[in-house]
Amino acid sequence: MTTGRLAAFSDGVFAIAITLLALDLPRPEDPDLWRALGHAWESYAAFVVSFLTIGIIWLNHHALVDRIAQADRTLLFLNLLLLMWTSIIPWPTGLVAARLGHDGAEAAAVVYAVVFLGMALSFRAMWGHARRSGRLAGLTAAQIAHLDHRNAVGLSGYTLAVAVAFVLPAASLALCFCVAAYFLLPDRAERLR
Repeated sequence: MTTGRLAAFSDGVFAIAITLLALDLPRPEDPDLWRALGHAWESYAAFVVSFLTIGIIWLNHHALVDRIAQADRTLLFLNLLLLMWTSIIPWPTGLVAARLGHDGAEAAAVVYAVVFLGMALSFRAMWGHARRSGRLAGLTAAQIAHLDHRNAVGLSGYTLAVAVAFVLPAASLALCFCVAAYFLLPDRAERLR
């Protein structure tokens, strides 16, 4: 099976998940709108981190799928697992937005970081399967090693975010942002060709 249908279906899921994030943003009715917007900073911060993360998942997914000539059943199931984690991101985003700075902030931050970790693990599983099955095309050994390292950084960052969430929920959100920021940086893999 070619990867065209896999990519098209995935693009639809990414688009819906990223759009759903905006539906939970507060629309304050307080006459002092600036103050009301300032009090809702948690919602906007969680939105930005989640939007960037879903966008980065989409970009990395696109790059990965473009390098796979043919999909097998295992790859399709691993892709569905990635899409499951991605599609649920709006839910913990709402939890963090509602709870950060209040009772239950730790639990909300743990759930948020666990979802991001699940997404990263499923992406890593897709990458690993494609690499082990010889389905990756056009990558040098140096590029593969570099991409392995980048994946490990993301997994480590999200694992740390889960641990930190039990104690410092806002710091856990900041760590999730740092992982997104890391993947926003230009990737030197293109220069390794």
